[in-house]
Amino acid sequence: MINPDILDYNDKQSDSDQEMCALLSKIIDLELKDSENKIWHAHPVWFLEGNPIVGYSKQKKGIRLMFWSGKSFNEEKLNVEGEKFQDASVFFNDKTEIDEVDLKCWLAKSIEIQWDYKNIVKRKGELVRLK
Repeated sequence: MINPDILDYNDKQSDSDQEMCALLSKIIDLELKDSENKIWHAHPVWFLEGNPIVGYSKQKKGIRLMFWSGKSFNEEKLNVEGEKFQDASVFFNDKTEIDEVDLKCWLAKSIEIQWDYKNIVKRKGELVRLK
């Protein structure tokens, strides 16, 4: 079930952004059945066993869908920006740009491939692969 705070976040977006956020939250929630979801650092994020998996946010370039362990997915459509962490993301500017097949594939990979962000502070910034 989608956290009401996420639904509020979606409702506060402009019309086209609202459509993208609603579609993303619906698909993510259906695919990550065992996840917890909430607003985290002001954005919708889904967690598995306390570990952040996927989230989205409104940015200048559009709606950014980010996978915390996405760099390890080896997916051409996901952009890897930094060297230090394992995140990768994609930007959408219209609902029609969201490919449900790709999204479901990335979500399946997000369950199978996880880096331990939950304990990154305890490990003084070192990321360890969980799965």
